[in-house]
Amino acid sequence: MKVDKETIEYVANLARLRLSEKEKEKLALDLESIISYVDKLNELDTSKIIPTDHVIPIKNVFRDDEVRDSYPKDKMLMNAPEKEDGCFKVPKVVE
Repeated sequence: MKVDKETIEYVANLARLRLSEKEKEKLALDLESIISYVDKLNELDTSKIIPTDHVIPIKNVFRDDEVRDSYPKDKMLMNAPEKEDGCFKVPKVVE
């Protein structure tokens, strides 16, 4: 399919792009190549292909939760610049 200059200018305007004449020519060639490839894909018989949403059937790939000991509270607060009632004290960020 041939992509004309008006189509390139229309698409560039939609994308809010300012293109030089050289860029318009390159974009036209690129779009023609893409459309040609999509046309080839449209010719494929996919009637016997099962629709899938994932290529690899991976479900939950998260690690298992496991209970582990944490650092002691006093050791964690040791490096805190300010602490109050056994907690980190941070500057107020909302009024």
